[in-house]
Formats: sequence, structure tokens, C-alpha cells
Amino acid sequence: MTTINVYLNFNGNCEEAFNFYRSVFGGEFPYVGRFKEMPPQEGQPPIAPGDAEKIMHISLPISKETVLMGSDSIGEWASNYQAGNNFSISVSTDVKEDADRLFEGLSEGGNITMPIVDTFWGDYFGMITDKFGIHWMVSFKEKAHPA
Repeated sequence: MTTINVYLNFNGNCEEAFNFYRSVFGGEFPYVGRFKEMPPQEGQPPIAPGDAEKIMHISLPISKETVLMGSDSIGEWASNYQAGNNFSISVSTDVKEDADRLFEGLSEGGNITMPIVDTFWGDYFGMITDKFGIHWMVSFKEKAHPA
């Protein structure tokens, strides 16, 4: 089954925002990841000390089918942060070939911001800005885990 959820980006106040959303919607965070937990990436500068505690990924289930997800924008991503345009549409598939098909289709005429690859967190994942300026995140999860 393919699902679509909203992924929000924040300028350093993701944790505050998600605590607010939890107070409105209820529920618990199945996962809260901080940038300090990210393994070093070849060719990438280390995480700045001031960014280590910021949110790399957080999720809040809203219903059985819907999860609100988010992160803080840091490093090179922070310069592109713009309130009002700080979200992506996250598409998750349970078939790898579907992820490839959707990624290829959405990238036609657009800009691949991260090629679709196997990631350190276990997903096959990529990011695109389509030809209409919409930001997409496409992922395939081999094994189910919290969003």
C-alpha cells in the first residue's frame, strides 16, 4: 500500500512545534531522532555543535493511516528555509519498484535533491522538487518500523 503524509521543516523549533501538535492531537512520538545520532557522511561536514540536539526526524501518528513528520533545517538546508514553503509530501511504498517508478515519474522535468538510495536508517529514500516546485520525499521500507 502506498501512503502519503506531510513532512514539515522548521528553523530550529521543531521540538517546540511537535510538542504543541501533540497537545492538540494527542498521542506519543514513536521516534525522536537528533542530528547528533547521525553517523558521519563521506564528503559532508560534521554536525555543528549548536545543531547536535536539533531534531533530525520526529513523527506523530494522527490516525491509523496518517503520520505528521518533521525535522529542523540545519547546515546547507537552513539557507533554503522559508516559512510557508517548509514542507514536503512524503510518499512511502511497500514495493521497491513502486518507489523507483514514483521517483522517476516525479523527477521528470524537476530537480533531484537527493538520489534514491539505501540510507543509514534502513529506508530506500530520495528527494525531488518536481517541475511545479513541489517537494517530494519517496521511500520504501523493507521492514516496518515507526515513521
